[in-house]
Amino acid sequence: MERIDIDDARAILSELIERVQSGEEVVLTRHGVPVARLVPDERRPRRSRAATVARIHALARKLDIRDVDIRKLIEESR
Repeated sequence: MERIDIDDARAILSELIERVQSGEEVVLTRHGVPVARLVPDERRPRRSRAATVARIHALARKLDIRDVDIRKLIEESR
């Protein structure tokens, strides 16, 4: 669980939301004191990595895109 100051979190809120959606928890602090926690919504079903990879491959076939490099896409934060 990462701790991040609220002032710093403002600049990267979209990134933090993506991380929380993937299952991470983030503690927001003010002057080092925890004040809030970002957690995944338990009502939202999680997809497994295998299911996500399968969806990417299916989309690539549908769009007739060859040689989809999933690792490269992950590294590019897509």
